[in-house]
Amino acid sequence: MHGRSSLRPVMTTKKTKNTPPKQIPPSRPPTLRMRNLASRSCDKGARRSAETETTSVQTMEMIKDSPDYNWFRSTVPLKRIIVDDDDSKVWSLYDAGPKSIRCPIIFFPPVSGTAEVFFQQMLTLTGWGYRVISLQYPVYWDLVEFCDGFRKLLDHLQLDKVHVFGASLGGFLAQKFAEFTCKSPRVHSLILCNSFSDTAIFNQTWTANSFWLMPAFMLKKIVLGNFSKGPVDPKMASAIDFMVDRLESLNQSELASRLTLNCQNSYVEPHRIHDVAVTIIDVFDQSALSLEAKEEMYKLFPNARRAHLKTGGNFPYLCRSADVNLFIQVHLRQFHGTRYAAINPVMVIAEELEVQECHMKTCQESDEQ
Repeated sequence: MHGRSSLRPVMTTKKTKNTPPKQIPPSRPPTLRMRNLASRSCDKGARRSAETETTSVQTMEMIKDSPDYNWFRSTVPLKRIIVDDDDSKVWSLYDAGPKSIRCPIIFFPPVSGTAEVFFQQMLTLTGWGYRVISLQYPVYWDLVEFCDGFRKLLDHLQLDKVHVFGASLGGFLAQKFAEFTCKSPRVHSLILCNSFSDTAIFNQTWTANSFWLMPAFMLKKIVLGNFSKGPVDPKMASAIDFMVDRLESLNQSELASRLTLNCQNSYVEPHRIHDVAVTIIDVFDQSALSLEAKEEMYKLFPNARRAHLKTGGNFPYLCRSADVNLFIQVHLRQFHGTRYAAINPVMVIAEELEVQECHMKTCQESDEQ
């Protein structure tokens, strides 16, 4: 796997503990093995069906028990940073890659996600020489409050401008932060994965102010209602299982605040961020976003690069990580050789720099004409 040799703990602050393997919940009964044994007396088709179910359950346990995930958890330290006057607002983040890079790529998780959900991107991209930060935001109930808190975090990390990858709610927050700092830009580019530009698409604006009253189990039920339903391939099933596990780790206030940000009446004003380079990553199969929401994103960013996946569901960065990592690399490659490169210059091939310089000269000549 790329990145194992380049990842080294950058500080000794608060490492996460390896979580023991989670037992199969009642909804996925362990009696599948018994069913597989019983199928010996059944016809051949039934036996194949039972074996397929058993294989799927075993595959679904692979992410949180995989060597890659355990390597990530044991190698990259989890940092906790407070930048607000309120000590309860703690930013949790993983920071890997060369610290000399002042314009890294930062990952924003969806409503159900934590900083760990982008571990495959961190392992691969740092192996290519990029500096990658995956974070988990504290409890914020207002978009302006969130944007101000993230700006303080960038100041604390001494980062002038950054590239942001946002998934679902994370993509919306990334757009709002770029809009919030448009007069003094802090976002150099955006990668929006299964994201949206207007919270009205969820038809929940009238309940946004009541999420803080709801118990945790009800909030989790709301989030789980947007997960893929019906049969999916083993990798997608494994990704869903991992995200459910991450969802269980969030407390009531974290979930309520995220749903509030996700549903309170707000939309992106594209004229404020028209200078930001954008790549939109979408999937063609079932996801929480409607076709109308995706089309609205295309209209909002007509000059954005589009990267499409045939399948991937709500979490392509987990179940189609190789494709997503390639899309990210292609997006970031346009900044190689500039002060906003997220990669260590030593890792960039000389020929690639020459191609980039030629491309920049061509763009400058076309602008002059």
